[in-house]
Amino acid sequence: MGIYLNPPADGFEDILKDDIYVDKTELIAYTNQVLGTTRKLTCFSRPRRFGKSFAAQMLVAYYSKGTKSEHLFKDLKIAKDIEEKSHYKQYLNQCDVLFWDMTWFITNARNIEDTVKDLQRKIIFELKREFTDCIEQETIALPEALLQISAVTGRKFFIIIDEWDALFREAQTDQRLQEEYIQLLRGLFKGIQVSRFLSGAYMTGILPIKKYGTQSALTDFYEYTMLEPGPLAEFVGFTEQEVKDLCKEQQIDFEQAKKWYDGYCFGQTGHIYNPNSVMKAIFNKRFSNYWTQTETYESLRVYIDLNFDGLKDMIVGLIGEKHCRIDTGSFQNDMTSLKNKDDVLTLLVHLGYLAYDIDQKEVYIPNEEIRQEFIRAIKNGKRQELVKTNNLN
Repeated sequence: MGIYLNPPADGFEDILKDDIYVDKTELIAYTNQVLGTTRKLTCFSRPRRFGKSFAAQMLVAYYSKGTKSEHLFKDLKIAKDIEEKSHYKQYLNQCDVLFWDMTWFITNARNIEDTVKDLQRKIIFELKREFTDCIEQETIALPEALLQISAVTGRKFFIIIDEWDALFREAQTDQRLQEEYIQLLRGLFKGIQVSRFLSGAYMTGILPIKKYGTQSALTDFYEYTMLEPGPLAEFVGFTEQEVKDLCKEQQIDFEQAKKWYDGYCFGQTGHIYNPNSVMKAIFNKRFSNYWTQTETYESLRVYIDLNFDGLKDMIVGLIGEKHCRIDTGSFQNDMTSLKNKDDVLTLLVHLGYLAYDIDQKEVYIPNEEIRQEFIRAIKNGKRQELVKTNNLN
């Protein structure tokens, strides 16, 4: 087992030790179905504290050759799936996994400007230890190193990246660094040679893949977002049935849980709840606004203060439980290229502050927890007209 190459299952094992675990292992059935196919590249974005890192660590524990994890999965849904299409036994601890958390490299880089170079240097160092004499001495690019390994050994890699978009959030104005990072991702995931060394990829973060003009920077990815989660909708958060079961087991009021944390709704999957807030309500035996523990109202206020095209008036309506129609098409999937109110509102959907009705093309405040967060941002921003709106409700 290694640090980045074929890591152990420690993270997922710790998750399973918690008093309460909501089983989301059926996500593995999806990744198994697309592994080694033309749909092998998955980017699944959703807000903070919606279980992104939990899912990434689960996939590492399942696929990594660096661990033996059958005992962790034996009582979970994926192991009980009798349908052949889940391929549970076929891929269990059978893949060469490369896993990294972009926030780790940002935090530990000498300078944030060195993040992309440090990432490649450290991973290539580990690859050279494992695959002796496969990588040329002068190689400094990770995609080239993987291609060289594959040419000698025939081995392919499953790449899992947590917080893939952290550089775009932490270095919002560093265009050079962002372009360097995008070039690395293109090398790993785009081009004819990629299929020689890549069996699959799973990236997760808050933002969808950045656009240049109207096109994604990585066009071969299948993207699932808070706008369109597609077949992964049930893994965005907790389903209504999962919350009902939790409330019954823990003897807390389901209707209150629904009022506070429901509101995201995706087609046939139905209602989806904020998992972090539900779990904190259960542990604390109290329904409250736990959103401020993940991102303060100050960040929300920044976007409201932009006041594009009467944005403040639209926020008044949203707090008053109205729905507002938006056009999500111009959003560039970053936090800086915001040109109109639709861009701001689309960003707030990805951040989890707003829910999106894909059929009506409308946004709305999903629940009481977030409604209070909007009110807090408004009050502290001295938006008295919005405070008055709240007092009327």
